[in-house]
Amino acid sequence: MRRGRRIAIDVGDARIGVAACDPDGLLATPVETVPGKDQPAARRRIAAIVAEYEPIEVVCGLPRSLSGGEGPAAAKVRAFAAGVAKVIAPVPVRLVDERMSTVSATQGLRASGVKAKKGRSVIDQAAAVVILQSALETERVAGRPPGETVEVVL
Repeated sequence: MRRGRRIAIDVGDARIGVAACDPDGLLATPVETVPGKDQPAARRRIAAIVAEYEPIEVVCGLPRSLSGGEGPAAAKVRAFAAGVAKVIAPVPVRLVDERMSTVSATQGLRASGVKAKKGRSVIDQAAAVVILQSALETERVAGRPPGETVEVVL
């Protein structure tokens, strides 16, 4: 397991959840929810978070269907991740499978008593936590970074 903090983002049309982990990669925690409608502003905010946290990489959840295929949502996330990768280079961006992350996050919040209306403001952060925790566990088990690296095209 590589040592170093990581940032995870859960990209949605309206909001982008952000989470971070400790330098040992043990525990993911929520950071903030970034408004997602203005993508250039969202990328700038994520770049500011990256500058503040100084991670070894950014993990971006890639939405896939249950069968593993990619649809329009995955194409949007790939494009957003490519834009983030340009802004934060040389920090690498990795795409990891995020199937069921929002469902898991929603169930966890409901189980802890968070109401649906209030939960909307934190669901994206919780989904980013699920994505990051899963990526950390995958790296711990496999012994290599999870997912695929986003190539920076200048």
